[in-house]
Amino acid sequence: MKRIVTLLLAAALVVSAATAFAGKLVVATDTNFPPFEFKDPASGKHTGFDVELWDAIAKEIGAEYDLQPMDFNGIIPGLQSSQIDVGIAGMTIKPERAEVVDFSDPYYNAGLLVLVKADNDAVNGIEDLKGKVVSTKTGTTSEDFVKANAQAADIKLFPNNDAMFMELLSGGADAVVFDSPVIADFMNKAGKGQVKVVGPLYQGQSYGIAFPKGSTEMVAKVNAALAKLKENGTYRALYLKWFQTEPK
Repeated sequence: MKRIVTLLLAAALVVSAATAFAGKLVVATDTNFPPFEFKDPASGKHTGFDVELWDAIAKEIGAEYDLQPMDFNGIIPGLQSSQIDVGIAGMTIKPERAEVVDFSDPYYNAGLLVLVKADNDAVNGIEDLKGKVVSTKTGTTSEDFVKANAQAADIKLFPNNDAMFMELLSGGADAVVFDSPVIADFMNKAGKGQVKVVGPLYQGQSYGIAFPKGSTEMVAKVNAALAKLKENGTYRALYLKWFQTEPK
């Protein structure tokens, strides 16, 4: 009898594992947040560090998924309404967000930087943005930081990175305040030679993968997969590919 019970329990576990992700997960990512996620002009597909990291995690946990690129500020509402199962979009783990969604363990450490045009010698840090025009992305930690610290005359909010950077290059803003890896990517590519970073790294922050509130089992699976990817070198390889530096 004891052996029969053991076999039944084992069978139940196999069935549970096979059906845990019977349906495809809807995984939301930002439409334009290079190098974390962006549309590859050559293939027309979305790629980036977040996209490839999630793909590796999904393989570890045995989950099929559909990637759903969308505006960043729609991801948390989508998780709250259960229209989205997962959100991976360079999302900072903040207490107010953690009240409405569940987060994985941190997977990337970043901060905020002030970006100005290369010939701007009047702005040397956040304290010099008083009375100036600042552009950033709506619904982000950068927006909160600028409102709390910059004393700007005007804060221009945009739904995507391209627009906020273009506002700076066209002279419509004196500075951009945004996440350090995105600023670095823009400086090295589209804005090369036209812009510069001033001041220190502000407000150190960590990115996490977001889930609907109460997703305890899913969060545990993803955390275990993330830990395994860090142990077996997969995470390091992706980090080097997209940031050209060792993981921090």
